[in-house]
Amino acid sequence: MSLNSMLILKSIQSARRLPVLVAVSCLALLGLTGCQTASTIPTASLVSAQSQPITLREGDVLRIAFPGAPSLDTTQPIRRDGKIVLSMVGEVVAAGRTPADLQKELIKLCASQLVSKEVTVTVVSSTFPVFVTGAVLRPGKVMSDHPLSALEAVMEAGGFDYTKANLSAVVVIRQEKNGVKKYTVDLKRVLAGKTSEVFYLQTSDIVYVPEKFAWF
Repeated sequence: MSLNSMLILKSIQSARRLPVLVAVSCLALLGLTGCQTASTIPTASLVSAQSQPITLREGDVLRIAFPGAPSLDTTQPIRRDGKIVLSMVGEVVAAGRTPADLQKELIKLCASQLVSKEVTVTVVSSTFPVFVTGAVLRPGKVMSDHPLSALEAVMEAGGFDYTKANLSAVVVIRQEKNGVKKYTVDLKRVLAGKTSEVFYLQTSDIVYVPEKFAWF
């Protein structure tokens, strides 16, 4: 075989290998950067309720204690307007704050009337609503006085309608500061024991269980 023929043959073989090398390189890059999807519903961030700061809300029952003046101690619910009432300072906004933030605010408001500038805020009980709809047996409002997961909310609503429910694409709709946000939660994996992650709900979340696609 002539030198020119050998060079032409090697060029052809290199050209044939090029798409394979490009494909391998692309797969490696995807493995490093992660896959992007066109879905407008982001995958849910699965976090423990204990990692989230408690935010006070309407209906929470608070115990306000004054260690230096026990006669001022009070236990009361946060009203529908988000406020509590203290004899020394009148109405105080409590909803939307953490217990620590409210504690600091009360110390500041009551400082001039207290010998011992100490105030403690304790949540005695807390209830909040979530709403469950879609392919469940008893859609509607669910009230809870403890951290509630998406799966627990569905169970409180009678459980899935297994003839219709798509357990792999349950949607949690949440009102946040920047607008409405949607999360998808794969409860099929949870029920199958394939994940130990838990998606905890927040007040007024809407849990939507979609129906499976039907082919006719």
